[in-house]
Amino acid sequence: MTNVSVLLAAALLAGGLAVVPAQAQSQQLARTFVSAASGNDANDCSLATPCRTFQRAHDNTLPSGEVTVLDPGGYGAVTITKNISIINDGVGEAGALVSGGNAGVTVTAGANDAVTLRGLTIKGIGFGGGNGIVFNTGKSLAVENCTIRNMDGGPVFGKGIVFLPTTANARLSVSNTIVSDNLRTGIAFTPVVSAANTATSALLTRVETRNNGGDGILVDGEASGINSVEAIIADSAAAFNGGAGIRVFAINGSAHVDVHVVRSQLIRNGVGVASEGGGLGLLFLMGNTFVEGNEISNPNNNLHSYGDNDMFTTLPLVTKR
Repeated sequence: MTNVSVLLAAALLAGGLAVVPAQAQSQQLARTFVSAASGNDANDCSLATPCRTFQRAHDNTLPSGEVTVLDPGGYGAVTITKNISIINDGVGEAGALVSGGNAGVTVTAGANDAVTLRGLTIKGIGFGGGNGIVFNTGKSLAVENCTIRNMDGGPVFGKGIVFLPTTANARLSVSNTIVSDNLRTGIAFTPVVSAANTATSALLTRVETRNNGGDGILVDGEASGINSVEAIIADSAAAFNGGAGIRVFAINGSAHVDVHVVRSQLIRNGVGVASEGGGLGLLFLMGNTFVEGNEISNPNNNLHSYGDNDMFTTLPLVTKR
């Protein structure tokens, strides 16, 4: 009996010792760290021994975990495949340089994965061009306090944020963010999911799109089949873009597109606002918005005003609501 008790106690002790390191590892990898000053990708990405790149930290972080930036620096491009956050909360400029036809951040996550990017600077440096942030699959993408600029390259490159989900009901939110000086579109919201009873949506608040060669913001439902595409743009500015400040596009047989613009400014773009096509239902509503100095405005009968916009040197909006 004594021997049995001793063996049982030893087994329990061994089990307890096995559990403790596993728990410690789980807690450690739920939050990883990167440092330009002391990081090394041979490390485990803990606070004491941080990693050097976003990709290594991402790969060493548990789902639903967080990568924290410890100091300013360039941390390389990253492909995100899980529910994760990459956070810089005020340590200085931190992010990635983009070239070679790549993207600073690519999201190919699962259908239930939410991704957050905060406080990052993503900048193109030529040499083949690229895009800033590209979202392909996932539940949602939140971009907060970021700067995406200077992207260039061929027809599919030169864009700041490209949101083209193939997963149903995907969500984009961008806040307190500058998207500027890109060769083509600043923010391209172009869902490609084709599924009944789904709604892909975007919420852009306190966003500046400026000096982009194409449109500042593009909402395009053309490739979305019978999906619904919804966008709210609030307290934002589109200025000095070569295309439209805001362009909304749908064609017959594509998605229902519903866009609301409130408390915003559209200044000195090639086109102030443009709504094109009809689709299954294209509705573009604008209220309490200042539109000035654009070469032309190009609304069709789907663009409506709440009657409280200020329009200068552009065509008037079509309908009051």
